[in-house]
Amino acid sequence: MPVEGTHPLAIARHLVKKACDTLGLESVAYERLKEPEKTLEVAIPVRMDDGSVKVFTGWRSQHSTALGPAKGGIRFHPATDADEIKALAMWMTFKSSVMGLPFGGAKGGIRCNPKEMSQRELENLTRGYVRAVADLLGPLTDIPAPEMYTNARVMAWIMDEYSSLKGEVVQAVVTGKPVELGGVSGRDTATARGTTLCVREAARVLGIDLTGASYAVSGFGNAGFNAAYYMGEFGSKMVACNDTGGGAYSPEGLDPVAVLTWKKERGTVRGFPGSSDVPPDEFFSLPVDVIIPAALEGSITEEIALGMEAKLVVEAANGPTVPGADSVLEEKGVMVVPDILASAGGVTASYFEWVQNLQGSSWTPEELNRKLEKIMVESFSSVYRMHRDMNVSMREAAFLVGVKRVADAMRLRGWLS
Repeated sequence: MPVEGTHPLAIARHLVKKACDTLGLESVAYERLKEPEKTLEVAIPVRMDDGSVKVFTGWRSQHSTALGPAKGGIRFHPATDADEIKALAMWMTFKSSVMGLPFGGAKGGIRCNPKEMSQRELENLTRGYVRAVADLLGPLTDIPAPEMYTNARVMAWIMDEYSSLKGEVVQAVVTGKPVELGGVSGRDTATARGTTLCVREAARVLGIDLTGASYAVSGFGNAGFNAAYYMGEFGSKMVACNDTGGGAYSPEGLDPVAVLTWKKERGTVRGFPGSSDVPPDEFFSLPVDVIIPAALEGSITEEIALGMEAKLVVEAANGPTVPGADSVLEEKGVMVVPDILASAGGVTASYFEWVQNLQGSSWTPEELNRKLEKIMVESFSSVYRMHRDMNVSMREAAFLVGVKRVADAMRLRGWLS
């Protein structure tokens, strides 16, 4: 079944339709899953530092609440649009489902360039967004979290503004908050930790010795850097990384911490001492054992996949591999651990934070890491079993697992009759 277009929404619908057909589900299942339950577009006027008023466009999309409250991050990005937000909300539904979490999927976004805005402008924008979408939010209805160019500080503003509107402190309305406001230690690194646990489990079934294994990280932001850092625990060697400013490559290895320091000082990893520059069209064809895409959607195209030498691709980003590239990599015998599994550490840690907020309890960082590892390993195993038993790719297997759980919930609730 060909994909009609390469936009993330078309890709997400293609994967869901394929899973529904393979599972033999009622036609109404796909009809309900191809569209979000609810999407709100809002205009947010913000008083800028120069005294002018600028109106920003924002969205909040709830894809499915079959398994529980909608859950998903909020991104600030100049290129975001309604269809992208809908696609990411759909991914969140199946990401939570694959992990066995009692959440549905949601996503929010504001079209803005946070790099060109002051902290006061960003705070005013965030609070305006919360006021505009407040009717959708709530600890038992829709719980936001950090995503691209948002962080714990932004989540603190969201919690505060929502609490002001409700007249009471509502910690559980958002996750990824500062620890002082009910957040959990390690939430900001949980996505990367989950990704590297998937690297470990995939390497085990493929017979790859991670001690001394080489890897490349595309995108050296929060997820990319932390994934590189945790890969060091396995004795693996980062030989390449890149960001929007360029790439750095050294067969002898790159120290992730030193590269991050360089990036903070100069704004890019390119030019790191002892490394050579890597053009974007050559990055994924470097001779490495493992590639961790941690940047934007659609990074690995069919043409790029043809030149890849890696044995394993583990997706820390949402939608980095287009369907045509998936087919090429499958034919080459490259295992791709898909985003809805490999990048699900963040939503899993968010679940822990949400539970603690609702219960008024707290767990130690050691307990949280043990719980995260247990869920990631179990989820990888369930997807790998489906991959092996159904003789499908790991991505198809993940969607089969995720779609089946959501469809079962819809059927039990009477939504498919």
